[in-house]
Amino acid sequence: MKRKQAIQEFLRTGDHDSIHAAWPGNIVERCCSGDHDLRQALAKEIFRRSKGKSHPSFNDIDYREYTRRRVEPMVRGFFPPTEREIVLSALEKSVVFLTANNIESVILNATYLHTAWTLANLYLESVGADLLGPDAQCVVGLSEETTCYLSTAYFHEKDRFADFLVHEAAHLFHNCRRRTIGLIETEKKPWPLTINFLKREEFAYACEFYSRILALSSGFKERLNLFTEFRTCPSIPDDRVNLPELLAILEEAVKARNGWKRILARCAPDKKRHSRPRLDWKKPA
Repeated sequence: MKRKQAIQEFLRTGDHDSIHAAWPGNIVERCCSGDHDLRQALAKEIFRRSKGKSHPSFNDIDYREYTRRRVEPMVRGFFPPTEREIVLSALEKSVVFLTANNIESVILNATYLHTAWTLANLYLESVGADLLGPDAQCVVGLSEETTCYLSTAYFHEKDRFADFLVHEAAHLFHNCRRRTIGLIETEKKPWPLTINFLKREEFAYACEFYSRILALSSGFKERLNLFTEFRTCPSIPDDRVNLPELLAILEEAVKARNGWKRILARCAPDKKRHSRPRLDWKKPA
């Protein structure tokens, strides 16, 4: 495949040859040149498609302070006082809103090429530009390792139970090691929070919806009323989520004094009971 074809295929689908065979040189040279050219082509295509389009300016928003306010209830619910400031400091630096000012830098520095392609579509969607290909997904947020990328469409969300910032921030708790965000790590406690792999999406959605219920309510009765309202018409277009399980987690959380702890307990790994095998010894003949 020639370089021009490889670039066009990447722009359309996000797929690429892992060894960049269309580029000259040894394997290292090919990978460096191919990666560079694909990212540059992607950045150029973004600006071409978004020319004349823009989203409202959010220059007056302190993104770090805004992020801290949104995630602080969740952090206080999950972590002891000695760890809260460390976690909040890590989270407020981890959220990146994609704007015209930073999209090129984000694309050029994203860890993976397909991530760069997905983020490019996320940005294009936010300014009302055509997406790169038919398989591009219209998403508002994406988490990768310790970074949460968000579209500015976040600020126009009409669903009062939605908060993609909290959702993506919740994923960080199982995406990285404790030492990565400055917490003390031990052999028995390697992650900020220990979440059942199969319940990671239920956990993130539960954190998102519970945070909104708390923000919209001032007491127990209001929490129950809001949960009842949410339960009648939950909008979760995600086939990775077990909806009855999620609703059960939320119901338990809104009825509890500390619902965050209930969410964590319901999404923790299953505890398997280990018993020592019985050994029947026979005396040798």
